[in-house]
Amino acid sequence: MMVRKIWFMIAVMPLSLVAGFFPATVHSSIASVNGNEATLTKAFPVNGMSGVVMHSLGKGREAISAIAVQTAPGKIKITKGDLLEEASLPTPKSIASAGDKVIGGYLYGNVLVIAPNAETYSKIVRGTSKNWIHPDLFATFLAREGDSVPTPDNLADFAKEAQVGLVMVVKRGKAILYDPISRRVVAEKSFQAIGGKNRYPFYMRFTKLEGGLFSGSSEGDYYRAVEAIR
Repeated sequence: MMVRKIWFMIAVMPLSLVAGFFPATVHSSIASVNGNEATLTKAFPVNGMSGVVMHSLGKGREAISAIAVQTAPGKIKITKGDLLEEASLPTPKSIASAGDKVIGGYLYGNVLVIAPNAETYSKIVRGTSKNWIHPDLFATFLAREGDSVPTPDNLADFAKEAQVGLVMVVKRGKAILYDPISRRVVAEKSFQAIGGKNRYPFYMRFTKLEGGLFSGSSEGDYYRAVEAIR
């Protein structure tokens, strides 16, 4: 009986009390480059974590030139581009060189929450200090795009538009942290949703959204709706 009581206390405690759930932002640099792969002087804390390369332009200037994703400890894959949707920013011709700075977990402080109901959402945002991106914004984005449920594709698009670094998704018996850029789960912990009836496709404050296929209907299975995020 005591074991069950302890497990219940762990399941309902704020996520801030669960050490190491959110990967820390890491400042590193490139030791060497081989094609679209590079070695870091300091590894990111978890594989699948995304970041940016700050390419040196000379004379003390630098600009974001590439997206970095850690594929193995201290090893990153680099692709030309930026995590910010901003056409006015310069894009250097050379995307990475030895000595360039790398920021792992860039924008990881901006977290979109996908939860089944208001009570669970409130439990999450009260428990940890982050820049929480409200699911209303994502719901509006889905309505505009004509999508009905979260997918890796629309999460990646929304992440660039809204500068989202992580998506926290409540699943059955657990919570995951999903990196929408690398499309990898970078953390997972036991977690129990609380409250009453689940919303479909996820909790939002709208009762209905016009546009595309999205209606904000409460009919459907929340857990099936988030199944593609993994």
